[in-house]
Amino acid sequence: MSIQFWIIILYICVLFGISIYVKRRTESSSGFLFAGRKLSTTLVAANIAGTAIGAAATIGVAENAFQSGIAAGWYNVAWAAGAVLMAMVAAGKYREMNCTTIPELFERYYDRKGRAIAVIGMITIQLVITSLQYLAGGAILSSLLPEIFSFQGGMVTSAIVFIGTTILGGLWSSGLSNILSVSLIYIGVLISTVTIVNDQGGISAIAASLPPTVDWFGPVGGLGLATIIGWIVVMMTQAITAQGPVQVACAAIDAKTARKGFLWGALLMLPIGFLCAIMGVAARAAHPTMKATMALPQMIMGLDPVISGLTLAALWAADVSTACHILLGAGTLFSQDIYKRFINPTMSDKRYTLVNRYAVLGLGIGTLWLAFNAAGIVKTMLIGLSLTTAFTLVFLFTMFAPTLCRRNSAFYTTLAGMVALLVWQVFPGVQIFAHPIYMEWIVCLITFFVVAIVDKEKITVVDKQEAMQSGVYEC
Repeated sequence: MSIQFWIIILYICVLFGISIYVKRRTESSSGFLFAGRKLSTTLVAANIAGTAIGAAATIGVAENAFQSGIAAGWYNVAWAAGAVLMAMVAAGKYREMNCTTIPELFERYYDRKGRAIAVIGMITIQLVITSLQYLAGGAILSSLLPEIFSFQGGMVTSAIVFIGTTILGGLWSSGLSNILSVSLIYIGVLISTVTIVNDQGGISAIAASLPPTVDWFGPVGGLGLATIIGWIVVMMTQAITAQGPVQVACAAIDAKTARKGFLWGALLMLPIGFLCAIMGVAARAAHPTMKATMALPQMIMGLDPVISGLTLAALWAADVSTACHILLGAGTLFSQDIYKRFINPTMSDKRYTLVNRYAVLGLGIGTLWLAFNAAGIVKTMLIGLSLTTAFTLVFLFTMFAPTLCRRNSAFYTTLAGMVALLVWQVFPGVQIFAHPIYMEWIVCLITFFVVAIVDKEKITVVDKQEAMQSGVYEC
């Protein structure tokens, strides 16, 4: 067997070893979903960086760079900007409120239908993102071990590891795994980038081999400024209300730790995107007919077996960690905001933890269909994340301008955001903007202010003790 095979087997053993080691800490729902609310600054930073440095920030960036130049690296800058905004605006508030999900927050301030429509939208987002981790996992494994894995076989294998480690270790497993994964990604990607550029004669030689139709090394490349700004808007929008970042913020030891962790996580995200973009451009120069999704894995596989094996295995491990985190978020949304709230509100904590594990299993299996039908990684990711616009807008007004909020604001703003995204996908004629995020913000803002004018019933802040007794609020 090849060196790469034994490296990937070792990684799988390490990942499951970490999950088994922390399983004793996940017997309660708080331990499984929120690591007992004991994440340190380092673990918060590793979790949020690991969530960002997954499929879209590595394989997806290289895929985009293969077509549009190193400007694809702006994706990671956009994620970092979102993490900074989360640190400055929302992370501390989430931790202080001890909330668990955005739908829970919506019911606390608005009504049950606001919670119901929010959970539908947020689970959809989580499942889209998880499916893309399968896609990247398949690309990595099929490049790493082509004699063993087809692209589809790599996706199925990735799904098994994603689901298995999440069910065992919960958020504790994700945090500890990310420390290892992010460290090795930095080492592997940096060495791989330098080696690939040197092997191809330097940046100038790579540039000379590329077609002149794209400004491959320009600040906006073949993407356009509107697209890059759209990325930044999307990531700043989603970072505040997507379940992944919210869950990490809620799991911190305290509000100060949450804020510091997100700031450090933002710094960790920045360099990886442009390094992966350089490798994507180098792949275009060396292999112009290569499938874009395979650009990064196949370039790395051309290096020394140990370096290539460690780098691709680290990318795959980070993909696992990201998927685990997102799957856990989807399971939390289903268990907390659907099953416990509307089906069995009086179940024991032990039963609730078990339901979370079953939810992770069911939702994880369901996302395989999306993975087999996904198109471009970054494109699909950003369209899905655009749906967070309504949640972020409602959250910001609730926290900073509650006098403008009405009882029906959450429901109708979220509904309008869903309809707008559906129209964007179904009717190409309405795609007059560079990215759906622009239309999302316009539609959601108009809807929010129309509701503020038409609906006369203002929101009321639910008393914490009363909310806990009613089951709306969870510690």
